[in-house]
Amino acid sequence: MTTLFDLDTTTPAAPAAAGTIPKVIGLDVAMGISGVAGEGWTDYVKAKGQSQHSRFEQQLVGIADHTRHADFAVIEGAAYGHNNQGADALAAMRWMVRHDLWKRRIPYAVVTPGQRMIYAVGTAAPVDPDTGQRLKGVALKAILRQAVADTYGITTEGEAKYDQADAYILMAMGLHWLGYPLAVVPDTHRRALDSVRWPEREQVTAR
Repeated sequence: MTTLFDLDTTTPAAPAAAGTIPKVIGLDVAMGISGVAGEGWTDYVKAKGQSQHSRFEQQLVGIADHTRHADFAVIEGAAYGHNNQGADALAAMRWMVRHDLWKRRIPYAVVTPGQRMIYAVGTAAPVDPDTGQRLKGVALKAILRQAVADTYGITTEGEAKYDQADAYILMAMGLHWLGYPLAVVPDTHRRALDSVRWPEREQVTAR
């Protein structure tokens, strides 16, 4: 007997037959601005509350509004080893989103920043082509945003542009795993799917 989130260690499904494509939502969850994406669109949820509890509530309500009719959600996980003062609150926020999905019987998967980056650009540690130095900070975020524009024709703008681009890659990974790739993805990129802890595929396709 399997549970809702039993893990699937199989490789991505073969290209699916024509039919209804599952609604997959990508979520780059944060305390301030969370990126949200579905096929062909991006959005974001911005919390403006004065207290941490009010920001939790605003994020949960806003994210739930986007995932209300989802068949599957793909969430960015923690960058282990990256510590800051907000790490505890961010971890709590991510777990509350997962718990809300669980309560509503929506299967989800968690993708690490490294797995997301590999799927987008082929490596978890891209470097500057001119200097050979490893990209960090805004430059690292920018290369993923450009990959989303180049690969999917989605150009994110505004204050949440990097968060939205991250969410789009997460959503694309979920659809690819289900057998609905949004673009031709080289094996150097596709390999990221093999290391993700996916749920049982039937829990998504049977919805």
